[in-house]
Amino acid sequence: MYMVMFVLDDPNRLDEVLDAWDSIGVTGVTIIESTGINRRRRARQVGSMFMAGINRIMSSDQESHYTLFTMVHDQEVVQKCISAAEEIVGDLALPNSGVLASWHLDLVKGV
Repeated sequence: MYMVMFVLDDPNRLDEVLDAWDSIGVTGVTIIESTGINRRRRARQVGSMFMAGINRIMSSDQESHYTLFTMVHDQEVVQKCISAAEEIVGDLALPNSGVLASWHLDLVKGV
C-alpha cells in the first residue's frame, strides 16, 4: 500500500478533487485544514494576531488550504490520483497548484 498526501492550494477545489478521486476508486480520504510557513509569514506581516483572528471569524481573506491523506493499493492508483488532481488544479509543477507526495507503507492495520 501507498500513502498519498496532497496539499491542495485552492480550497474551493476540494469537492472536485474528492469527486475525481472517488471516480477512480479512492475511498477514505482524511482532510485537514492547513497552512504553510509562507502563508503564515505573510499573515504576520499583514497584521497582528488579533487581526488574523478577526479575519478568521469574519471569513475574510484568511488564506488556508487542505491537506488530503489517503491510502491506495499500488503505484498505478497513485498515478491516477496525480492525474485526477492535475486535471483540476493544473500542472503540479506550477506555483499555487498544490503539492503531492506518495510513499510506500510497510505496515497497515485497521483498513
